Amino acid sequence: MRNPTRLAIAGVPLVLLLAACGGGEDPYAPSGEGGGGGGPIVVGSANFPESTLLAQIYAQALEAEGIEVETQLDIGSREVYYDQIAEGNLSVFPEYNGALLFHLDPEATSGDTEATNEAVRAALPDSLEILESSPAENKDSITVTRETAEEEDLESIADLADAAGDMTLGAPAEFETRSQGVPGLADVYGVEFGEFRPLEGNLLVEGLRGGDVQAANLFTTDPAFTSGEFVALEDTENLFGSQNVTPLINAEAVDQEARDVLNAVSAELTTEALTELDSRVQVDHEEADEVAADWLAEAGLA
Repeated sequence: MRNPTRLAIAGVPLVLLLAACGGGEDPYAPSGEGGGGGGPIVVGSANFPESTLLAQIYAQALEAEGIEVETQLDIGSREVYYDQIAEGNLSVFPEYNGALLFHLDPEATSGDTEATNEAVRAALPDSLEILESSPAENKDSITVTRETAEEEDLESIADLADAAGDMTLGAPAEFETRSQGVPGLADVYGVEFGEFRPLEGNLLVEGLRGGDVQAANLFTTDPAFTSGEFVALEDTENLFGSQNVTPLINAEAVDQEARDVLNAVSAELTTEALTELDSRVQVDHEEADEVAADWLAEAGLA
């Protein structure tokens, strides 16, 4: 993102699931000591392994301080989960500041961490806030095999301008319409691929290896990079901007104690650590909750 217990079906809005439960009971009604609303803090994750891992880190760090927590994991893409945070069905979500900014404002300008966070805060509704960003950064990339990079003399995304027309790009489905995706590649770099193929997770890596796609949108902390087979092309025009791991919260649902805990997690999490944790989950197939617990213990947060 290995398969934690799912309280929501990936890609299905939570409101629909709640409606299907029947009985008229609100599972988000206050049930003990938790966040600012008096009930448990609900930590969510998107439907990829790193998001699930980060959600486990957040949830266990909060629990270590005696804060009541529930998890809603593997929900889906930003297009699905963002409204659930705004509506209060979710309290905390591991986000990436640059990607969040472009979701809020497709016309935004990429910048460094400080500038990106300032822009995010200005664009968020009053009900939502971001907390302190982590040094850990997981950026989108356009990645090719080392063989392709050498054959086509590719170092940066700009170098794809002549070759992309004969190539297939593999990426999550939403990448085809996001401003930092296919449209951005065309606008910023003049790069237009001959074909787009929607793929997720390991299918992207296998697609590159097998030649089904010649370029792929991989995250830069993907354990696949440790093999040396792949090259992430340099984003010289900063299309993908800053992508620091940053907690997004529902302001009313998260009190100061919980905010302090989440900020402490951000202060300790580095890109190097995140890459190692991702490898344990995605390559070694360890359970995300166990990997999260190990890191929190090592960081002195549990």
